[in-house]
Amino acid sequence: MTKEIMDYERCRKEFIRKVDVDKEKIKSMIKMANIEQGLIAEVKLDSNSASKLVKDYYEIIKELLIALMLSCGLKSDNHECLISFFHTKYPNYEFEANAMHDLKNVRNRVSYDGYFVDEDYIKKNKLEFNHIIDLLKKLIDDVPNMGQTD
Repeated sequence: MTKEIMDYERCRKEFIRKVDVDKEKIKSMIKMANIEQGLIAEVKLDSNSASKLVKDYYEIIKELLIALMLSCGLKSDNHECLISFFHTKYPNYEFEANAMHDLKNVRNRVSYDGYFVDEDYIKKNKLEFNHIIDLLKKLIDDVPNMGQTD
């Protein structure tokens, strides 16, 4: 049984706070995500690398969610709330929010329970993970005052 995406109202009350938008930090986070995305594209998928790739995809998406929240002047102390924020702010991307939530759950099993991911999971989801990464970069760029103006 998979847990549901955390309630955004709870996140807003308990874990999210307003912060100043830091454009340089956001640009740096996007640059690092691009580097990481390029590196994982070079990794040969096999039974030994699949679990590491899950962790890497999750880290890229998590960092971009942090950058997206930061571009909106918000910061969360809870990773669950990153996905909750996305799910609430961008309701047209229900599928992507659920894919991120599933990835988070699989990554947690890898990191905390010693679970090994079957390489088929990566084969089935790699395109979706890359789509989510590209979508998050676009959404960050679309936030008012965040677009490439310089």
